[in-house]
Amino acid sequence: MTETAAARDENPVIDFDPFDRAYRADPYPYFRRLRELAPIYRSPRGHWLISRHRDVAAVFRDSRFGHGSDEVLGQNNFRRPVRGRAKPFILLDPPEHTRLRSLVNKAFTPRIVERLTPRIQRIVDDLLDQVMQHDEVDLIDGFAYALPVMVISELLGVPAEDMNAVKELSHVVARGVDPDFEHSPEEMKRRGQAFAQFDEYFRGLLRQRREHPRDDLLSGLVAVRERGSTLTEAEMLTTCILLYVAGHETTMDLIGNGVLALLRNPEQLRRLHDDPALVASAVEEFLRYDPPTQLTRRTALTDLELDGHAIARGEQVVLMRGAANRDPEVFDRPDELDISRRDNRHLAFDGGIHFCLGAPLARLEGQIAFGALVRRAPNMRLATTELRYRDNLVIRGLVELPIRPRG
Repeated sequence: MTETAAARDENPVIDFDPFDRAYRADPYPYFRRLRELAPIYRSPRGHWLISRHRDVAAVFRDSRFGHGSDEVLGQNNFRRPVRGRAKPFILLDPPEHTRLRSLVNKAFTPRIVERLTPRIQRIVDDLLDQVMQHDEVDLIDGFAYALPVMVISELLGVPAEDMNAVKELSHVVARGVDPDFEHSPEEMKRRGQAFAQFDEYFRGLLRQRREHPRDDLLSGLVAVRERGSTLTEAEMLTTCILLYVAGHETTMDLIGNGVLALLRNPEQLRRLHDDPALVASAVEEFLRYDPPTQLTRRTALTDLELDGHAIARGEQVVLMRGAANRDPEVFDRPDELDISRRDNRHLAFDGGIHFCLGAPLARLEGQIAFGALVRRAPNMRLATTELRYRDNLVIRGLVELPIRPRG
């Protein structure tokens, strides 16, 4: 039977707001409470919070949910688009999503990504050579960030000397995936400025590729347009920014969150050191246990019902991956880290037509990074008792991770 507004107001979890910064250091006890008491819950902000694994997975596959046009969204939009910008394809519905995604899909197939293994291994080894020289080091800056940003920069064709210059822009854009109500007017202004600066930067690189093509993704995008594709310059710029930011921000947090999980569970660190063959399942477990992307949203494209709850056209549903990934209906001992976990049906990479394009690359980088780090620093330990998370709702990651690599 459809839940009434009155019943929702009496719900015992009415005091829980996942957008509250107070929950960010450890949101999982609150996620558990929400999942147990109200797995489909309309928050005081008017958004539907979906926290049960089966419901999140169902919405991912359901074509009645999408990202929605501005006309469908009305006043319910999580994020107003930056004026004059094309939407990235991850925020589009078919057929626009299909057209844009297909242009870059071939660069991220498992077969193509596998060819990157030797280069990624060299980058990892070089970075760890530097890490191991220090008694204490910030593993985020020196390893977790450096690795994926170097890899995606080489794939796209971003010069190595520019990486530090665009680092802050990338963080601002990544913060911008949070709902608009999470931002002050000053932050909204800064987000617009960061996009404008990124546009100017990539516009220059694309201009260079038209004159002097190379074997990189930027040259590939230029070639597609030159062959008469409907890809506009605005779409090219938005795609470049998406690939660059998404190509390293979440992998950075996969590595940072995963290393922290190992340090807090030393028996799992020892298991991985003693049995390196567990590295693939370990990466999947890190993605489940503390996923870099905690939530995503969809829009009801029509009036519909989800497990007895009436959801109106244009209403937003917040799909809480972090909660779904610890659902005891799906995972045995969900709050425990188990690097040998089998049948790990986590939802860290989204699902349906929006399944993460970069999943094969993120998995490969994670496997090489954790394999080498645990082999070379089996006695590493935390160098602080105080950890800070970035002020970001959607993406969960540490500001710093100070470690003593030799113990």
